[in-house]
Amino acid sequence: MTRIRIATAGWSIPRSVAEAFPTEGAGLQRYAARFDAVEINSTFYRGHRESTYARWIAATPADFRFALKLPRAITHEARLVNAAPALGAFRTEALQLQDKLGPLLVQLPPSLVFSLEVAEQFFADLRELWPEAVACEPRHPSWFGDEAEALLRSFRIARVAADPARHPAAGQPGGWNGLAYWRLHGSPRMYYSSYADAVIAELAAQLRTVEAQETWCVFDNTTSGAAAANALALQGLISR
Repeated sequence: MTRIRIATAGWSIPRSVAEAFPTEGAGLQRYAARFDAVEINSTFYRGHRESTYARWIAATPADFRFALKLPRAITHEARLVNAAPALGAFRTEALQLQDKLGPLLVQLPPSLVFSLEVAEQFFADLRELWPEAVACEPRHPSWFGDEAEALLRSFRIARVAADPARHPAAGQPGGWNGLAYWRLHGSPRMYYSSYADAVIAELAAQLRTVEAQETWCVFDNTTSGAAAANALALQGLISR
């Protein structure tokens, strides 16, 4: 069976589910006692010190993994153009996680139209530096055609299954099938809404049937504190 990692974006533990976690230790230590992965969105906004990564490594078990979000300077400001120098700098930073480095998340701006020339050069530059798993979350409809799908597969890039889905195909994993990566932002209100039990049950059924080498499911509805509760509920169903 594929390894299924259930996580949240960040490791905040809301008071409503605090009893499900140990009472002692730092926040990340308590979180890592229940989950084996986390998605780091803060790297999208800023770099982190070496001491920060060292602290994260020390606070987590050996099989814990961190997914890092690619900086917005690359995806949103440069819009993937001439990205090699910035990719190199971020690679140096990410390697400080050592063997706890998980997938790289490349979230694209909703306005970024698929360009074969730009995307091919970007992924070629990325793959020269980044042999690990990569998940891309495109949000413009032009990224869901056959040409984009073929390009993602050729560079071993998984396409994120996102909710809410901006395109009919966006709700299911695509691209390279070695990795399946779900990002659940909350629906109908993004970042706030909790998912109903029936939705979590359906998601669990989907995750069990995936044939990827590794599957990640990240809850990003953290603003209202719903992410941790949804992740715990899904974990309970998967563990059965």
